[in-house]
Amino acid sequence: MIDTFKTVAKYQYSAEAQIIKGRLEAEGIQVFLADNITIDTDPLVSNAIGGVKLKVLSSQAKEAEQILESIKKYSVDDYGNSISCPNCNSNKTQLYSTVKDSKSFFAFIFALILNLFVTMLPFYTKHKYKCDDCKTEFDLK
Repeated sequence: MIDTFKTVAKYQYSAEAQIIKGRLEAEGIQVFLADNITIDTDPLVSNAIGGVKLKVLSSQAKEAEQILESIKKYSVDDYGNSISCPNCNSNKTQLYSTVKDSKSFFAFIFALILNLFVTMLPFYTKHKYKCDDCKTEFDLK
């Protein structure tokens, strides 16, 4: 029987995926990263192509998912307190960066015009929190 790869997680940047890859490999799980080189070349396409995909052998997927669940950390403030969702009060919130607003759009156009499209980081990104339970996006005030 041929064992195929199954995507068990997706990450916006390859650095995040590399850290998790190392942890899974330390547990004896075979890991393959997809689209990491594309995103390292141009991080602005991460959302367009669905991020870096962390893939494991289908036969090891359950074990990998258990390890991922055990190490999943949610956002905390500067004092180590969990950040709660203002909508549902869940503590399952994560910080992510977005380029959806007008400043990000104009920075992207400016970079494109000046052929700076291959820069490693966008000129302007906004950081927000997102609740894993109700999918509410919010700023920390």
